[in-house]
Amino acid sequence: MTASSIHLTRRRLLGLAATGAASVALSACTTARGNVGHNYAANPQPPVDVNAAYGSYVTMYGPVYDEGYQIPAVPIEKIDKRFLRQVVSDPTGERPGTIVVDTSAHFLYLVLGNGQAMRYGVGLGRAGFEWAGRANVQWKQKWPKWTPPEEMIARQPELAKYGVDNGGMPPGLDNPLGARALYIFQDGVDTLYRLHGSPEWNSIGKSVSSGCVRLMNQDIIDLYDRVPGKAPIVVGSGFAVS
Repeated sequence: MTASSIHLTRRRLLGLAATGAASVALSACTTARGNVGHNYAANPQPPVDVNAAYGSYVTMYGPVYDEGYQIPAVPIEKIDKRFLRQVVSDPTGERPGTIVVDTSAHFLYLVLGNGQAMRYGVGLGRAGFEWAGRANVQWKQKWPKWTPPEEMIARQPELAKYGVDNGGMPPGLDNPLGARALYIFQDGVDTLYRLHGSPEWNSIGKSVSSGCVRLMNQDIIDLYDRVPGKAPIVVGSGFAVS
């Protein structure tokens, strides 16, 4: 990918940033379970011609033992190479340390500076649950609990056991927030929008969750370690890739 092949329509993106929070209803992060699954390969053997622009894909997406949890390897040979972590020319024009989520292409960029950005593939909210805007990462959490809001419990009563009164869903490999969560606030108010991990690698590049930005667990761990405190974030649609 080259800088000349990617064009940011900043006016459109900033327009979404100004109006998105007021225009779309939001829900907590979960998954349309019927559309994705946990079909890990036991010992994935990617083709020898799979190369990363940053490090080795075999290493980046191999098994990880983290905080007492064993995260399985991702079968990278089953994933479109566009959605694997890589350093690219920065198409955003944002300052270093800014997170930019391009909802039209299912990419998340972390601006590194010197004209470069780290790009990750993401899964996004299905129609009716998206959010767009400018905000900040208020805080970050390793292996977070997950607490569905009352609106979600009303739609899915079986989730009541994870409600606030019951202390939420404990951390773990099946928790919808995965290995890490970055909590997005706008003007000091929780948007209920999260950047978070997921074991469901085959949801990357799709829109199946209820509103949040999901990354493979290996990628959210990497992003978590790179993101500075109170990092700015821009979510919107405004990139055109030729």
